[in-house]
Amino acid sequence: MSTKSDNPADPFKKALAEATKVMADDPELSVTYSVDPAGMSGDSMRLPQVSRRMTREEVLLARGTADAMALQRKYHDGATHARYAPPQGIARELYEAMETARCEAMGARDMPGTASNIDVKISHEATARGYGDLTSTEDAPLPVAAGYLIRHLATGRDLPPNAANVMELWRGFIEQSSGEHLDDLQDMLDDQQGFAKFARQIIDDLGYGDQLGEDPDDLDDDQQDESEETAEEEDSPDSAGEDDSQEENEANPEQTQEEQQDSAEAQVTMDDMAEEEMSDEAEMPDGEAPLDPPPPPPFSEADPDYNVFDPTNDEEIAAEDLAEPIELERLRAYLDQQLEPLKGAVSRLANKLQRRLQAQQNRSWEFDLEEGILDAGRLARVVANPTTPLSFKVEKDTEFRDTVVTLLLDNSGSMRGRPISIAAICADVLARTLERCNVKVEILGFTTRAWKGGLSREKWLNDGRPQQPGRLNDLRHIIYKKADAPMRRSRRNLGLMMKEGLLKENIDGEALEWAHRRMLARTEARKILMVISDGAPVDDSTLSVNPANYLEKHLRDVIAMVEKRKQVELLAIGIGHDVTRYYNRAVTITDVEQLAGAMTEQLAALFDSDPRARARVMGMRKAG
Repeated sequence: MSTKSDNPADPFKKALAEATKVMADDPELSVTYSVDPAGMSGDSMRLPQVSRRMTREEVLLARGTADAMALQRKYHDGATHARYAPPQGIARELYEAMETARCEAMGARDMPGTASNIDVKISHEATARGYGDLTSTEDAPLPVAAGYLIRHLATGRDLPPNAANVMELWRGFIEQSSGEHLDDLQDMLDDQQGFAKFARQIIDDLGYGDQLGEDPDDLDDDQQDESEETAEEEDSPDSAGEDDSQEENEANPEQTQEEQQDSAEAQVTMDDMAEEEMSDEAEMPDGEAPLDPPPPPPFSEADPDYNVFDPTNDEEIAAEDLAEPIELERLRAYLDQQLEPLKGAVSRLANKLQRRLQAQQNRSWEFDLEEGILDAGRLARVVANPTTPLSFKVEKDTEFRDTVVTLLLDNSGSMRGRPISIAAICADVLARTLERCNVKVEILGFTTRAWKGGLSREKWLNDGRPQQPGRLNDLRHIIYKKADAPMRRSRRNLGLMMKEGLLKENIDGEALEWAHRRMLARTEARKILMVISDGAPVDDSTLSVNPANYLEKHLRDVIAMVEKRKQVELLAIGIGHDVTRYYNRAVTITDVEQLAGAMTEQLAALFDSDPRARARVMGMRKAG
């Protein structure tokens, strides 16, 4: 006779695990519960933890997550998926999201009870990510919206409100771009290969065709086998919506009906258990006690003594919120006029820089292998001794693509005229070039909201002019382009820098800390922060009532902090001024024409991770 478990959640966990195995059509599947993020790894499925209290939210989330992953296991063929998968970038994210939606839609059709369970999971994720508060496509992830739309169109079900908000922000654009192809959706659900081709067509319609890579149907047999092998290794095994490569099992109709009946019975059991009233005084497992909120940080991590008199009027704002769309178009056209005489030079720079960056991705080899490319350099050994086996080599990928770059532009009044045009053109060229190399780029700007202190100074005057108040102006930090947004949608925002009255004071230290914090929140392995500026920080209001080096000292402290932590690589372009007194890695340009000359090698060297190679090129700090 078995001993009854002391944990009231154990019977539910066991029932859910068994139902999940049946639904996934995989009796060997191992199901565990953990406080770690849910996911699949090989034959192991990890579900959200269910505590002794078995709150309704815990139960429903565990069921929804289990159903979603079981359907992925049942309907998803890893080899087919890998064959047609784009290499990386937004195209890959779109492809993954649509395949997940296909599996969930098939489950909703064949096992209707799964649809409402997965709705709970989707609602939980959308709420946690703040999707309900988004008001602009700039903030809403397109791949997520596309996956939601595919699921909505395939099932006819309304999405949870927060998820629906993201979908509706992008729905008009997706349907306008891909409307005629979306009509074929229902015919493709049962055919994963056909759906993969359909997904690639949608990705092309949305403007990301350049990220699709080679069409696998155009490859010969040898190339096709190699492509599938490589892509299968890249197919992530540890995410809620993905699975390792597997053969699609053909179950006979009788087995399918019997297994679905078992699943339905298990679902009924779980419904009854979820509605049971659990004691509020039950013990919470270790690790589930609420944590105290962290104390508020100082104004500056680099210098706790750095003070801000009144931060309430500081502003972080998207570029499109500072001008009407028609004005942004006009300003961008004005910037393009200045770029027109330099189009040839800029194009040459972009191509050179792209070749340099891509050359850094694959430039090392593994030797003495049993297969790969024949190593001609070692053939002499075979000639000298015919019994010596042939030697092969394979090129190693250094994963340069797992990189994000932030361009932080000085939008101060001293940049007016030619300098700000050069900065905008630099940002445009670098962003477009790096995007070609599948490197994500964020473009930020910094200035102040007013001359001579603004509302902060007014408050300081009303408070009786206290001594050494610290920074005494209202910041304006501008987001021209987010890292996940394509450049083609953000290019007009750069025209904002031509707007009369935008450029005021510059407080570089706080802007650099702001950009640094944004980068630390990113998941990419390599992070590069490039400052484009014309010199030292200047704010007359602040410097008139604080030590003369107050802002410059803070900038140096922030730079020292960034370089000491080594989580972000810091470098700079000086526009007309030598900024090497602040930044160790920097180049200086005085006109745009230099972008096509010595600047090509120097800019590429800024992104070189090899310090010796970088030092050889960076020996001359000023381009000429």
